[in-house]
Amino acid sequence: MMPLFTSLLRAIASQLHFRMLLLTLLPLLIGLVLWGLLLWQGLQPLIDQLHQWFSDYSLFREVGERMDAWGLSAIRTLMVPLLAMWLLLPLMILSALLLVVLLSMPAIARHVAVNYYPQLVMRHGGSFAGSLWISLSSFTVFLIIWLVTLPLNLVPLFALCIQPLLWGWLTSRVMAYDALADFADADERRAILNRQRWPLLAIGVATGSLGAIPGLLWLGGVVSVILFPLLAALAIWLYLLVFVFSGLWFQHYCLDALGRLRSTPMSADDPGRIIDIN
Repeated sequence: MMPLFTSLLRAIASQLHFRMLLLTLLPLLIGLVLWGLLLWQGLQPLIDQLHQWFSDYSLFREVGERMDAWGLSAIRTLMVPLLAMWLLLPLMILSALLLVVLLSMPAIARHVAVNYYPQLVMRHGGSFAGSLWISLSSFTVFLIIWLVTLPLNLVPLFALCIQPLLWGWLTSRVMAYDALADFADADERRAILNRQRWPLLAIGVATGSLGAIPGLLWLGGVVSVILFPLLAALAIWLYLLVFVFSGLWFQHYCLDALGRLRSTPMSADDPGRIIDIN
């Protein structure tokens, strides 16, 4: 527990560094352009398709009756736009995570290594292609599971359990690889990911839970629909901030774990694996 707590404190301290705050600017600009184009071209067609789907299956009447029973009659006319926003929310989160992994993680790795682990030898056991494969394959598995379990999110306790675990798994898969890519060789990376799977998942769940905070912006009903472009931009920036913090926490924990691994002799004829980072 102590390495987990120590890495958390170091991540908080690193997050307050001016350079780390600036790491959200380039991904934010790219995200705003990307989502601006997507919403301009695709938001209305999505709403029209949802309207058609609700009409074909007589869902307007059934959902409207339930909303009346729950005292939510005021938002009956907004349920399709609100549903469209909730469907787009996971895609916004995934795009923010991908932008941070591709654009910010290298700078995060350099910052943490230079300031906290200057004696840690880089062995370059990962690659950009490996990072891209881990990201895309993990996103694919995540989307499949998310779509399959989407109807079950109507059960409050299920949603509180599955969503943090799902985001925790995705974040730990993607960020742990990038945190070790430049510093660990392939054997060291596999050893750390195997031995530290539960602490890494705990970091992912904790930071994934933080990712629920921007989602609260969509709970404003009419205000959320009217201010959707502004709220979307704010949500993207908040997601980027959360994922930069996640990257810092993973980076600190993984490099500390790597240092501890190298401090233990792996074999009698492999002294190069012993390194003191204190």
